Amino acid sequence: MTIDADFAAMIEQQAEAARAQPLPPLDQLPPEMVRAGYRAQRQAQDQNAPKDVETRELMVGGAAGEIPARLYRPAGLGDPSGLLVYFHGGGFVIGDLETHDGHCRRLAAGAACRVLAVDYRLAPEHPFPAGHDDALSVTKWAFDHAADLGADPRRIAVGGDSAGGNLAASVALDLKDDPTRRIAFQLLLYPGIWPEEETASRQALDGPVLTREALAWFDKLLAAVGHPHAHRALLGRRDLAGAPPALVVTAGFDPLKDEGRDYAARLAAAGVQARHVEYPSLVHDFYVMHDVSPAVAQAAAETAAALKAALA
Repeated sequence: MTIDADFAAMIEQQAEAARAQPLPPLDQLPPEMVRAGYRAQRQAQDQNAPKDVETRELMVGGAAGEIPARLYRPAGLGDPSGLLVYFHGGGFVIGDLETHDGHCRRLAAGAACRVLAVDYRLAPEHPFPAGHDDALSVTKWAFDHAADLGADPRRIAVGGDSAGGNLAASVALDLKDDPTRRIAFQLLLYPGIWPEEETASRQALDGPVLTREALAWFDKLLAAVGHPHAHRALLGRRDLAGAPPALVVTAGFDPLKDEGRDYAARLAAAGVQARHVEYPSLVHDFYVMHDVSPAVAQAAAETAAALKAALA
């Protein structure tokens, strides 16, 4: 399988720009500068999100106080509805409500459900486990405030992409034995899992989009390795029995593809209803680059349809 032609063209354009004006190593850049660059790039690549989705800015219960969130509601959606608590990607260091706004709008519209996007705390200002604590706290908060959100507490899912997929999977495991907060579904989009052994795809692929340098930078700033509760992020040894049903999506040109595939297989082996879908010609982060290729629209529609079915 070859890379999608439109993404190949984008990658070549970015390479030409980098050759003309080389950037310093990530370690020499302030995280806020990297965040701003990522935000500008992704917003420029996603200008055509659904318009008929209402949004409401909220402050929700994080682990150390209130944090921002955004509630998406497709026009005409009744009460109560299914709800997806969503965690954006970005290596636990970059990404925010704006980088993933179009993606969340498409999920809400395509799945006919509400989406609560969470602006969890980021490293290095808030190293591990701050983001994981926020994700768990906000998910509990969503169950406890389901009526205020217009959500059916029996139809609450968690989801996320990349680092956000790790957060969603972690929350799903943390709450699997909670009888009052039963997560209905987990939507894991090219998730970072941190398996016990380095996968072949991590060994073979240095980009496109997600490079070895970026992975090392994210890991360093998150500072989960060696932490007493590192198992909440490094999911390779977690007991998966009793986890909620899952859809795991991977991209063919992504260093994380093998660990996503393997995580779906581990879920299934533990008796969990789990499905793995790979888009072999696409790259890491494709959901938030909607305007780059028509292939993204197709994948996004298929993902939203799976979420809709899971929350029906």
